[in-house]
Amino acid sequence: MPVPPVLARGLKAPIIVSPMFLASGPDLVVETCRSGLIGTFPALNQRTTEGYEAWLDEIAARLAGQDAAAFGVNLIVHRTNARLEADLKATVKHKVPLVITSLGAVQEVVDAVHSYGGLVFHDVISRRHAEKAAEAGVDGIIAVCAGAGGHAGALSPFALVPEIREVFSGPIILSGAMSTGAHVAAARLIGADFAYLGTRFLATKEALCQAEHKGMIVGANAKDILYTPAISGVNANFLIPSIVRNGLDPENLPTHARLDMASEAKVWRDVWSAGQGVGSIHDVPPAAELCARLIGEYNAARAALAAE
Repeated sequence: MPVPPVLARGLKAPIIVSPMFLASGPDLVVETCRSGLIGTFPALNQRTTEGYEAWLDEIAARLAGQDAAAFGVNLIVHRTNARLEADLKATVKHKVPLVITSLGAVQEVVDAVHSYGGLVFHDVISRRHAEKAAEAGVDGIIAVCAGAGGHAGALSPFALVPEIREVFSGPIILSGAMSTGAHVAAARLIGADFAYLGTRFLATKEALCQAEHKGMIVGANAKDILYTPAISGVNANFLIPSIVRNGLDPENLPTHARLDMASEAKVWRDVWSAGQGVGSIHDVPPAAELCARLIGEYNAARAALAAE
C-alpha cells in the first residue's frame, strides 16, 4: 500500500519509532526524523500541557527546513487521562502530522485530527479492537502483537495482521519483538505497511530512560521478559531483573488495581519495560547511527529476497 503523502516526505524505510513512556523526548524524535524514520513521543512524557506544547515547538523548530521524516505524538484516550482534552487542543493547534491513539478509539479525537489534515493511527491487540478503530475512522491500525514492549497483546502477527486486513483497507503497522532491518522486511512480507520499533530505541544514547535500564536491555534475552497485568493493571512486558530489583517476586506478584493514568508514571519509572526482541540488541548507539544501520539492513534484506 502506498505510504500516505503526509508521511512519505523524507522517509527512508517503513519504520515508526514508537512513543515510549518516560523515554522518548525531543532529541530522540529529532535524530530519528533527520535520519529518515518517523519519530514519536507520548504527550504525557511532559508533566503539563504547556510543557507538551514547548516540546512541539522545539521539535518543529529543529526540523524546519530539513528533508526530515514526519513526527508524531501519542495521546492516551482513556477516562483516567485528565489531560486528554487540553493535549488534543494543543495537538490541533500545532497541526501534528501523525497522532497515535491508545486505550480508546474515539470518533471525536479522529475528527479533530482530520480537521487540519493529520493522520490517526490506533493501537489494537485484537480483531474486535481493529473493527472499532475502523468504525471510528482511523487512518492506520497498529497491530500490537505478542512480544511487544509496554502494553502488548498475545496474538502472533501471522494471526492478527491478516485478520485486521479483512476488516481494514488502510495502513497496518506491526509491533512486536522487531530489532533489525531484516525484521522490518519480514513485517512487510506478511502484509504490514510499517514496522513499529520501540525497545530497540530504548537502547540509544538519546532515550531518556536510565543508563541501568539500557544496560539491562543489552544484557537480556527473551527469557528475561515477563508478560503480566500485575504491574500496571493491563497486560504488558517487563524485564524480570527490574521486577526483582524492586523487591518483587516475579512468580508471586500482587494483584494490581485497574489502569489509572494518574499513577502510571511511578509504575513505569520503577519497573522497566522491554519487548521479547531484546536478544537481538547488543549495544547503545546514537539514534542516527542506529537508524542508518536499520535502513541498511532493511535494504539488504529486500535485495536478498529479490535475488532469490
